[in-house]
Amino acid sequence: MKREDGFTLVELLIVVAIIAILAAIAIPQFSAYRERGVRASMVADAKNTATQLEALFTDESSYMDANGFSVGPGPATGSVVGSNSGQTVNFLASKNNTITVTATTGPDTWSIDVDNTAAGAGKSPLTLDSDGNCTYADASTC
Repeated sequence: MKREDGFTLVELLIVVAIIAILAAIAIPQFSAYRERGVRASMVADAKNTATQLEALFTDESSYMDANGFSVGPGPATGSVVGSNSGQTVNFLASKNNTITVTATTGPDTWSIDVDNTAAGAGKSPLTLDSDGNCTYADASTC
């Protein structure tokens, strides 16, 4: 009798079942890693924007030139020129991030909102204020 080479249907079904189980475990983990990466880029953009605002304040003694400034969705750059000194500060938004600056006078304060819809439920926008408080939309801290 001639011996048949190849796989039986049962063997193939077992392999398919194993692959399905591994995919069921890996796909949610991948999504969680991706969301954490997006949130890390949002925090980085907020902190970089805060650094640029402080550079503007050093020359202008005010944040008001940046009030209402918005850039994004990234990758995108935008600039603000100081009204007194001519100091130019550049803002960079990472992929799919949108940065919005709100400034106030008396006392001089600012707030930075970074929005990215891929950040996960309740995590967008992120808000960083001039006191260093960083919170997500769901009020959890960054």
